[in-house]
Amino acid sequence: MPRLFAGALVALAALPLTGAPPAVSPDYTITVDSSARGAAISDSMYGVFFEDINWAADGGLYAELVRNRSFEFSPTDNSSYNGLTGWTVAGTASAVDDDARLNERNRTYLNMNGAVTSSPFATKAGDFYDFSVWARADNAAHLTVTLGNARRTLNVRSGKWVKYSGTLHATTTTDEAALKVESDGPVKLDMVSLFPRKTFKNHGLRTDLATKIAALNPGFVRFPGGCLVNTGSMYGYDAASGYPRARSYQWKDTVGPVETRATNANFWGYNQTYGLGYYEYFQFAEDIGAASLPVVPALVTGCGQNRATDDPALLQRHIQDTLDLIEFANGPVTSTWGKLRARMGHPKPFGLSMIAVGNEENLPDAYFANYLKFRDAIKAAYPRITVIGNSGPDDQGATFDRLWQLNRDAKSDMVDEHYYNSPSWFLQNNARYNGYDRAGPKVFLGEYASQDAKFANSLAEAAYMTGLERNADVVKMASYAPLLANIDHVQWRPDLIWFDADESWGTTSYQTQKLFMNNVGDRVVPSSVTGAVVQPKPIAGRVGLSTWATAARYDDVKVTGTDGTVLFSDDFTDGDANGWTSLTNRGAWAVQDGAYVQSDTAATNTMVAAATDITATDYDITLKATKTAGAEGFLIPFGIKGSDNWYWWNLGGWNNTQGAVEKASGSADAKEQILTRPDSVVTGQTYNLTIQVRGTKVTLIRDGEVWGGFDDNKVTEPFAQVITQDGHDLIVKVVNAQDKPALTKVDLDGIKVAATGRMTVLAGDPGEQNTRSAEPIQPVTSTVRGLGSTFTREFPANSISFLRLRRTA
Repeated sequence: MPRLFAGALVALAALPLTGAPPAVSPDYTITVDSSARGAAISDSMYGVFFEDINWAADGGLYAELVRNRSFEFSPTDNSSYNGLTGWTVAGTASAVDDDARLNERNRTYLNMNGAVTSSPFATKAGDFYDFSVWARADNAAHLTVTLGNARRTLNVRSGKWVKYSGTLHATTTTDEAALKVESDGPVKLDMVSLFPRKTFKNHGLRTDLATKIAALNPGFVRFPGGCLVNTGSMYGYDAASGYPRARSYQWKDTVGPVETRATNANFWGYNQTYGLGYYEYFQFAEDIGAASLPVVPALVTGCGQNRATDDPALLQRHIQDTLDLIEFANGPVTSTWGKLRARMGHPKPFGLSMIAVGNEENLPDAYFANYLKFRDAIKAAYPRITVIGNSGPDDQGATFDRLWQLNRDAKSDMVDEHYYNSPSWFLQNNARYNGYDRAGPKVFLGEYASQDAKFANSLAEAAYMTGLERNADVVKMASYAPLLANIDHVQWRPDLIWFDADESWGTTSYQTQKLFMNNVGDRVVPSSVTGAVVQPKPIAGRVGLSTWATAARYDDVKVTGTDGTVLFSDDFTDGDANGWTSLTNRGAWAVQDGAYVQSDTAATNTMVAAATDITATDYDITLKATKTAGAEGFLIPFGIKGSDNWYWWNLGGWNNTQGAVEKASGSADAKEQILTRPDSVVTGQTYNLTIQVRGTKVTLIRDGEVWGGFDDNKVTEPFAQVITQDGHDLIVKVVNAQDKPALTKVDLDGIKVAATGRMTVLAGDPGEQNTRSAEPIQPVTSTVRGLGSTFTREFPANSISFLRLRRTA
């Protein structure tokens, strides 16, 4: 794919930088403390998190080209699916589930007399493709397999299932190729497969995607989830359990011969074949030189499901499965599961050293009781394995605090934190880990991202990553998430690497992660920075009303100054909603019986706002709210500056299980949670709600009782830095996330370095993105001169700069 560069960016990054200090005072000063010894940085500081979301596995990293190859697709996976999804039929064909099946776990096969043609995929002229199929026929039949101009004929013997295979040679380069299988009589088919001969290290993974991941040089690979681990049934895919289709990811479903592996309804709305399973995951991690980090179910669901499975025997089975997983990874070939690993092609142990129990559980006490049982069993059998707990789905709140306290009390090895927040959050929380207990559990930041795919998001992430490195004694591992996304099948944004049928490209955050991951260093060099920050502003703006999959009535909306002055009021007794405007064009709003009513229970974010702009810094908002139907509770926006810039008080959110205050600053889809707590509302009950605003401080009152509060008073730090030592080199890492250059003095406190160094810069418009057609944000490396123990540099506006210095003493 052609790479397009922004000429202005190249010109900016290539400007010669002189070492002579300017006459003007610097904007920022970075000062090293050479007398202090910084924290060692783990070899696994940065890694990747792979989950089958956005078609990341099937249709992505897993190189299988045939969709629904085993005819297992079902409406359970997606309401639009059936056993022939992904195929077109000529003649007669049907997906059948009966006793003639291939095996008990591969339950559906194709009964055909005619031809079936697969959905399109990409081929390259001159490449070879390996075809295989399992087939049986009551009477001998012939199969003709066609790929473009390539054709093979197979003689199907009668009576039993037999695997047939062959090679097809593509003669055209196209992303509209298809595999056609035609019979001259009745035949049963299963596992119709086509793989490119060329895969990453010949291990069945799509080469361009695996190569891009390998180029990150990750220290670890976390796998398989994510919500895949802690959603659905925790029972097995067997007759006793009724073959549940929507299950948590259970590793034994994913190993052994591929035709015996179970199918599953992927949480993200499609089918999951498990062709890419635990063996392939361990193999891939080994192939790219990364440690493996499996995540196993804790029998407490999350991701909006929030229930605990109370079955002691099942819990014990999952604990034993986890012990068996470690044996599969590390056991000798004489052990039960080590023998299976060897039979699959890897006699040598994989060297698993860590494992995580659970993912984002929102029932802290139920989760932690199970976690302790897993941990105790793992430590008893494998004392050197690091066992990782978690802190729930948010960066703060009641669940977060409770789980951290439980992990501290239990002296957990490590705690997995997850959060997706706005760029402003990352720029305001650079010092998040400065205050963490150095003697407590270490932090694994298992999932994080700024909620969009623009370079502004990458700048904010990079600034935050300098704080991760400065706190490398606490933060031992971190992985951006998600990793992969098929641009035609997206369930979550942002993502690190995007792809289609035959191309792939790295986002601006991919380039950022790659720069950090390939320039980590061995140890932190203690340093500090002085310079301008952006002070917080009082919360002011319009007041609003909204709902999410809920019908509700609102009445007596009033905004009052602290001196009693009424700044806005509407009790809707005039029968109209004049002065209220929709910010989202969603929902069915109307004044009914003296109240403002939203009656559409399917609509999400139906925000309307009053016309009056509240410019006061101290005021109270009062109103009455009644839920009349639907899944959730109330959304009360305030401080509205526009459709993508506001706060809202969310009561009874997340299917009426949790409350929060959320903040949008630049994107309505990129909300950060300022506070969270368990919460629900009762249908038909009228609530008296008050929001007290005092500058940046807010108190929330429901029916006369304080519900919660917060102070959004953090400064924004658009300039961030960290210095690390990498062998004999120092790496000065500077992020300037503002629209003006930053003239910066660097004082190395007497450390002697060569006069010439190497600088790599990512810079550009903060609104820019890397896309399929153009990737303007690319690293530019140049030689810089005039360096020394003290020097001054101008770091470009909206840039990430890594300056590598060679120590001379």
